[in-house]
Amino acid sequence: MANLNAPAPGSTLNNDELTATFLCSPQGGMRRSTRTNTLVIVSNHVESVYDDRWIDNVLHYTGMGQLGNQSLEFNQNKTLNESPTNGVSVHLFEVFTKRVYTYIGEVELADSPYQEQQPDAGGQERSVWVFPLRLRSGDAPVISEGTLKALDQVKEKQARKLSDAEVEALAKKLGQATVGKRNTNVTVYQRSPWVAENARRRANGKCELCRNPAPFNRKDGSPYLETHHIEWLANGGTDTVENTVSLCPNCHKKMHVVNSELDRTTLSRTVTKPRPSE
Repeated sequence: MANLNAPAPGSTLNNDELTATFLCSPQGGMRRSTRTNTLVIVSNHVESVYDDRWIDNVLHYTGMGQLGNQSLEFNQNKTLNESPTNGVSVHLFEVFTKRVYTYIGEVELADSPYQEQQPDAGGQERSVWVFPLRLRSGDAPVISEGTLKALDQVKEKQARKLSDAEVEALAKKLGQATVGKRNTNVTVYQRSPWVAENARRRANGKCELCRNPAPFNRKDGSPYLETHHIEWLANGGTDTVENTVSLCPNCHKKMHVVNSELDRTTLSRTVTKPRPSE
């Protein structure tokens, strides 16, 4: 068996370097190597159809299989599920920038895998297996705030390409009652791009508090509105359709400075009660 010199957590590798280090396949989200007795798992936040997220230092990682229901007996799902007893070491990489693999560290199952509903690569609802994973030692490496903001911009562009119906469906399915967050030099909450885009489209170019048109348009011609959580995420609010609104910059600032109960009630009613066409 070949010796493994794992990179330091936080190191970035290209795909060739990852493959050469772990002697594994150059493709796929779960890469088994019998030569190093390892399983490399890749959480690709740029291109993946899966809904991986960190919650309380545990990565909830969606298993293998892009179409149809997933099985715990399928390929590397079985390897990961049996990793507490099969002697295979599991190593986690995350992708925040296309073709750049950030090594997070060696991980282990924090709890038993569980099932949930997620859309597959064809957009069809299906049952997936989610593996709760924690680092075997230490904390997750700090990811720069700039890297996470750039990723948010990529996801927002992806969301803007979808139809209203597709955005609404994804927002309802993938909105989170418990919001993932990352360690950077400041705390960054991992908000759903689908929930944010759904709020912007529902607003139809008008602030959902003052009801005035957006003050200007983006470069792509869409009205500029900012998304806001009625109950702040920092106070335990959810990243869901029901808690997310679109505001003009002035009203957004007002909500963060004044945050009046009357305005919160107005926004809650706006979200929960459909308005007639204007």
